Amino acid sequence: MPKDGGIGASSKRREDVRFLTGAGNYTDDINIRGQAYVHFLRSDIAHGTIKSIDTAAAAGMPGVVRVFTGSDFEGVGGMPCGWQVTDRHGQPMQEPAHPILAQGKVRHVGEPVAAVVADTAEQARDAAEAIVLDIDELPAVVDMKAALESGATKVHDDLNDNLCYDWGFVEENKDAVNKAFEDAAHVTSLELVNNRLVANPMEPRVAVGDYAKGTDDSTLYTTSQNPHVIRLLMGAFVLGIPEHKLRVVAPDVGGGFGTKIFHYQEEAFCTFAAKACNRPVKWTSSRTEAFISDAHGRDHVTKIELALDADNNFTAVRTETHANMGAYLSTFAPSIPTWLHGTLMAGNYKTPLIYVNVKAVFTNTVPVDAYRGAGRPEATFQLERVVDKAARELGVDPIALRRQNFITEFPYATPVAVEYDTGDYHGTMDKLEEMGDFAGFAARRSESEKNGKLRGLGVNCYIEACGIAPSNLVGQLGARAGLYESATVRVNATGGLVVMTGSHSHGQGHETSFAQVVAEMIGIDENMVEIVHGDTANTPMGMGTYGSRSIAVGGSAMVRATEKIINKAKKIASHLLEASEADTELKDGAFSVAGTDKSVAWGDVTLAAYVPHNYPLEDIEPGLEETAFYDPANFTYPSGAYACEVEVDPDTGKVTIERFAAADDFGNIINPMIVTGQVHGGIAQGIGQALLENCAYDENGQLLSASYMDYAMPRADDLPMFAVDHSSQTPCTHNPLGVKGCGEAGAIGSPPAVVNAVVDALQSAGKDVTHIDMPLSPDRVWGAMNG
Repeated sequence: MPKDGGIGASSKRREDVRFLTGAGNYTDDINIRGQAYVHFLRSDIAHGTIKSIDTAAAAGMPGVVRVFTGSDFEGVGGMPCGWQVTDRHGQPMQEPAHPILAQGKVRHVGEPVAAVVADTAEQARDAAEAIVLDIDELPAVVDMKAALESGATKVHDDLNDNLCYDWGFVEENKDAVNKAFEDAAHVTSLELVNNRLVANPMEPRVAVGDYAKGTDDSTLYTTSQNPHVIRLLMGAFVLGIPEHKLRVVAPDVGGGFGTKIFHYQEEAFCTFAAKACNRPVKWTSSRTEAFISDAHGRDHVTKIELALDADNNFTAVRTETHANMGAYLSTFAPSIPTWLHGTLMAGNYKTPLIYVNVKAVFTNTVPVDAYRGAGRPEATFQLERVVDKAARELGVDPIALRRQNFITEFPYATPVAVEYDTGDYHGTMDKLEEMGDFAGFAARRSESEKNGKLRGLGVNCYIEACGIAPSNLVGQLGARAGLYESATVRVNATGGLVVMTGSHSHGQGHETSFAQVVAEMIGIDENMVEIVHGDTANTPMGMGTYGSRSIAVGGSAMVRATEKIINKAKKIASHLLEASEADTELKDGAFSVAGTDKSVAWGDVTLAAYVPHNYPLEDIEPGLEETAFYDPANFTYPSGAYACEVEVDPDTGKVTIERFAAADDFGNIINPMIVTGQVHGGIAQGIGQALLENCAYDENGQLLSASYMDYAMPRADDLPMFAVDHSSQTPCTHNPLGVKGCGEAGAIGSPPAVVNAVVDALQSAGKDVTHIDMPLSPDRVWGAMNG
C-alpha cells in the first residue's frame, strides 16, 4: 500500500503550487533597478570572412549605452570545452577557439557578431539593425562526409581539416571483431540517421548580468542546469573572475532537456558588459534566436553491423558513426558520441566483441551537444534497429531473438568497459508482454485491415548509464570537471531542516523527492524539510543536473550528510536520555533507549543542540549542520522494454500511434508518481523525434526549420495514453538508496520502438521496406511504401 509520506509515496509535487498559480520566479522575472538590455546582431550567413563592422550609426541612436564587437574581447578567454577526447591514434582532438563575439570569421547562421546595449530592448534592437556588416561569403560546409573529403573548405583555417577526432573503442578489439564477421553465419548491416533536434524547452534562455563596483562582485542570473559549473568555467577560463567574486543564480527554470547544461556566449557577454557599462545588462532569447543559438542534439550518421553464429547468438557488433559537432565545440560535446555512446553499444545483450568508431566533424552549423539521453539514445537506436532487421532476415521472432541473447548473470562486464551491477531483462520483457497484450495483437491488426489501415507492432529494449562517474575515471577519459555531488543539511533549533544541494531542479520534482528521502531517514513530516538549490552563494559546490544523476548522486550526498546529522543528534540524545550511544536509536522522529520506554523527540534534541544546557560542551559542540560530497563508484544502469503499436494509412503514409507500453527497471523508487511523469515526458519527446521533429539545413548552411511553422513539435493529439510500469526493481548495489536514473529513459526507448512498429506494418503488407530514417513523416513513409 502507498505510504502517506517518505520514500515510496506518491507525494504531490510541492513546487507545482507556485508554478500552477503563476508564482514561479524565472530568470526573465528578474529585473534590476537601472538595467539595460542587449540585442545581438547575428550572422545570417553560415560561413564568411568579416571585412568590416560599421557601428557608428548604431552608437549614435537614442538610448544606446555601448556597442560591442569581437575586438572588445581580444585578450578575453573564449568559450571552454569541458571534455577532451583522445583519438584512436593517441592524439588529442582538434579544439578551435570559440569567441564570445565573432572574430575574423562567422561560422554558422546565428553566431553573434556584435551586441548593442541600450536603455530598452526595443532601442537595442533598432540600433543593431543599423550596424553595417561587410562579410565575404565562403562556401558552407554542411554535409559531414563531404566535410572530410580532400580539399573540402575548412570551417577553421587554423586546423588541419574538419575532423575533430577519429575515435576507436575498444581499439584492441578491432582485429578480433573483424575476424568474427569473417566467420559469422549471418551478418546484418544497416545505415541510418539519428536526426538533428532542437530542444525547445518551455522557457527560452535568459541572462542578466550585474556588477557591484563597490565590492567588485559580479552576479549572473541565468537559465542553467548547473550554476556551479557555469561559475567555474566563466570565472576561471573566460572572464578571469575569481570564484569568490562571482555568483551564479539559476532560479526556477522552465525545462532544460540538456540544452541548458552548457556555458553560452550570452551569459559571458552579459556578465562582461555589466562591468564594462557599470549597470545591469539583460538578454532574453526570442524563440527564433533559440533555434539558431541553443545547442542542438543528436545528428549522427551511422553504419552498424551485427554478426551472428549458426544458432543466432550475437558474436560481434561493429559501427562507424559520423557525429556532427557543428561549428564549435560546445561544453560537453566531444563526450556524447564517444564515452556516452560507445560504452553503451552492448545494450542488453551478451555480445562478446564490439568495436565502435566515431568521426567527429566540424560543419557550418549550430554546435551539437547533449540532448535528453545524450549518446545513449543514439546507441540504443542503432542496436535495436539492427537487431530487429536481423530477426526479419532470419525469419525469427524479434522478441525471441532478443531473449536468446539477453545478459542474465550480474554483475556483467561488457566488452566496452562498463560493468552492469544489476538487471532483469527477461523480467521487464515479461511485464511488457503482459501490459502490451501481445496475444491480442492479431485481432487488432485484423480490425485495422478492415478499416483500410496497416497495423504494426514494434518492440525495443534499452539500457542506460546514469550518474556518470566516478570522477577519477572520467578524468582519465578527458573530463575537465569532477562529477560528484554535494549537500549541506542545516537543522533549525525547532527541528526543521534546510537541505542545500549542488543539484538543480528544472522540472524533475527535486523539492518533493529530495525532501522525501531526508524525511524518511529521520521519521518526520516531509513539510519540515526545505530544499534549496540554484544559487552558488548559498549551496555547496556541485555539478548540477543532467544525465539522470540527481537522485542517484545528489540524493546520495544528502543521505551521507543526513547520516552525519543523525550521528551527532544521537550523541546529544544519549546525553539527554542518560544512556549509551550504542543503545540509542532513532525511529519515527524520536530517539529511544533500546529495551526501555525512555524516549526524546527529534525537536527536543535539535533544540538542545542550539541550547546546550543538558550536556557538556567539551564533548559535543553546539549546532546541527553537516556537509557531504558523494562521488559514485559506478554508473547506475536502468533498463527496460518498450512496445509501440501503430496504424499506417497506405494512401497518405500518415502514422498514428495507437498503443504504447513501457516497462522499466529504475531500482528503488522514491516517488512513483514523479517517475511516471518523467517517463511520460520522455516517451513524448522520443515520439517527437521518431515522427515529427527534424532540424534541417540547406547546402548553404541556412536553417530551414527555424520556427514552429517548420519544426513540428508533438502535441497531445499525436500521442495515445501510455501504459507505464516500473514494478520490476533490481536495486543499484553501489549507492545508499539503491536507485537508478529515470528522467531520460522514455526518450531512449521510444524512437526505435516506433520505427520498428512502422517497418512491421509495412512488411506485413508485403512492402519491401527494411528501414526509414527519422522522422517518419507521411511523405517518407508513403515514399518507402511506393518504392
